[in-house]
Amino acid sequence: MNEVIFTDANFEAEVLQASGPVLVDFYADWCGPCKMQGPIVHEVAESMGDKAKVGKLNVDESQETAQKFSVMSIPTLIIFKDGKVVETMVGVQTKDSLIEKLTKLA
Repeated sequence: MNEVIFTDANFEAEVLQASGPVLVDFYADWCGPCKMQGPIVHEVAESMGDKAKVGKLNVDESQETAQKFSVMSIPTLIIFKDGKVVETMVGVQTKDSLIEKLTKLA
């Protein structure tokens, strides 16, 4: 499964109603560190396959969801499980640490 594009419109169905772990990368196109995180998130999506849903949410286009989860700085990565926030990470994360966290929840 490739990474999913999350939006205000599909967040409820794609993330909050999903069974199993979901990793959401809150980013913006103008954010330098987000550009470093992007390819890592893509690799995590490929590595996890069907074990976890992995995707990105553009905070400029989906401000309502970003505000709801108190995303103040980006990149912020939030792991959800069964619709609840399990972990919030701010700043660039490594592929290995993200896969490790998701695997524990899968």
